[in-house]
Amino acid sequence: MRPRLAAALGSAIFFAVAPGVIVGLVPWLLTGWRSNPQSTSLRVLGFLLIVASVPVIVMAFVRFVTEGIGTPAPVAPPQNLVVGGPYRYVRNPIYLALEGAILGQALLLGQLSLVAYGIVVGAGLFAFVTWVEEPTLLERFGDDYETYKRNVPAWWPRLTPWKGDR
Repeated sequence: MRPRLAAALGSAIFFAVAPGVIVGLVPWLLTGWRSNPQSTSLRVLGFLLIVASVPVIVMAFVRFVTEGIGTPAPVAPPQNLVVGGPYRYVRNPIYLALEGAILGQALLLGQLSLVAYGIVVGAGLFAFVTWVEEPTLLERFGDDYETYKRNVPAWWPRLTPWKGDR
């Protein structure tokens, strides 16, 4: 199988499993998609957060296939360091977008349980990035990752895209 096709298939499976479970299955299990009454403005804000978050997740996954020739899954990592698309603004766009989607659901549905869930997910993602992902990327991509890390923040997006070379 060609590398990009394998990366696309692996990414599609991982997309269904990871984001699908984190922002789909678990929120549904916690809420049953039941809505509690709250202001229309909070509902609209929640909807807008979801609408803004989902394309970022999709774009980031596509980047792993096209630029990285791999997947976001640790079991099938990219061959190349992914620094394009949303990764030009922030090192962890998938994780931030997952959090945005969870918060969006919490606001849309008026479910405090999703706020608590989002905090737990955020803490887990932060720990994973700090203790597993970043050391692995540094080991795998060396100076390229170190340069990228110096120029692109992990959690708060840049206002302008990073245009540095690898």
